[in-house]
Amino acid sequence: MARATIRSGGKQYRVNPGDTIAVEKLGAAAGEKVTFPEVVMYEDGGEIKVGAPLLESAKVTGEVIEQFKDKKVVAFKYRRRKGYHRTVGHRRLLTRVKIESVEA
Repeated sequence: MARATIRSGGKQYRVNPGDTIAVEKLGAAAGEKVTFPEVVMYEDGGEIKVGAPLLESAKVTGEVIEQFKDKKVVAFKYRRRKGYHRTVGHRRLLTRVKIESVEA
């Protein structure tokens, strides 16, 4: 079975066909096909190919399942004895993708 390490949104993900991953938001609607051309490593059985930095011929395709927001992250800033406190937070926008194929 083939597997690969891809790069998307500044992060790397190890993927197999059939996996479901959550990546930084992609500009594709639910049901659309997406291609990840930035493949860093490809493995098929005993054969391993490592890019320097990327593999030119390899690609990973998948289908967008949904766009969603991650859990809320709260950052609380505080200075003791100064009366200063601020609460800031955010929710990351993510895309859930089901990996369909890994090709070298």
